[in-house]
Amino acid sequence: MDVLAGDGFVTTAAGLRPELLAHCYRMLGAVDEAEDVVQETMLRAWRARDRYDATRATPRTWLYAIATNACLTALEGRRRRPLPTGLGPASEDADAPLTPRMDVPWLQPLPDARLTDTDDPQMVVQRRSSLRLALVAALQLLPPRQRAVLILRDVLRFSAAEVAGQLGTSVAGVNSALQRARAGLADTGLRDDGVREADDPEVRATVDRYVRAFEAADVPALVDLLTDTAVLEMPPVPLWYSGREAYGRFMSRVFALRGRDWRVLPTAANGQPTLAAYCRQDGPGYRLHTVQVLTIAPAGVAHNVVFQDPAVLRAFALPATVG
Repeated sequence: MDVLAGDGFVTTAAGLRPELLAHCYRMLGAVDEAEDVVQETMLRAWRARDRYDATRATPRTWLYAIATNACLTALEGRRRRPLPTGLGPASEDADAPLTPRMDVPWLQPLPDARLTDTDDPQMVVQRRSSLRLALVAALQLLPPRQRAVLILRDVLRFSAAEVAGQLGTSVAGVNSALQRARAGLADTGLRDDGVREADDPEVRATVDRYVRAFEAADVPALVDLLTDTAVLEMPPVPLWYSGREAYGRFMSRVFALRGRDWRVLPTAANGQPTLAAYCRQDGPGYRLHTVQVLTIAPAGVAHNVVFQDPAVLRAFALPATVG
């Protein structure tokens, strides 16, 4: 029986949908856009299912070809999605105006809850490492076709021949694009040395201590948990800070502005420890303020990307207030 006939298509497509979402997110850097392209992929595949040739591609390879080309179309004429660290040097002014740049198409985090489709430990680890914010941000610096080739070859492990078929090019063209993409990624300065997984007991202990310090507005305790070169950035505000001292000065400013009474709920994004921070509101309870995606290294918290965009907060389906 043809696996893409009738109910077979629905079953096959549904099983691949989460990994297609992860793929489109790596390509596009935005959750809603990735969801839209996955939906478009499913519609295109359904309409073309009678033309599927099992002798030329597996259903997975075929669906990835449709999704990748839909992403490339979506990226035509669009600016890349950066984080503040990709726009300029670190700020040294902890009191700089917190003016958001809404004209910038900022990189967004991907909630882990969108990808709960596998119990395979190896698959979970592989997906986490390929979705880390730093890597996704670095991928956005590559030209779209190089980005596609790098993801398809080095992340998803398709063969050069499969990728050539997916992109309508030659194996030589794929190999050339892959070489340029690897060089371009190396030029971004991306480093993943020593980054620990979210379920590492030492990571959980560090995050627990960070939560207690944050809820207590204890800046010295927060600073003690940082690496010497810790980075704090907060899209859509284009500022970012580097180092313990700058991080601490800015957190002192946050607590002075928003008060010292906070609640923090754990969540997860990009395979990284993630916190939802709630500040005391005028009425009873606390209102959702930010989502913070942490990178934990052996020496402590190495990076914190703080998101306050309402569109990002909605993607996590978090309660707007807590008691």
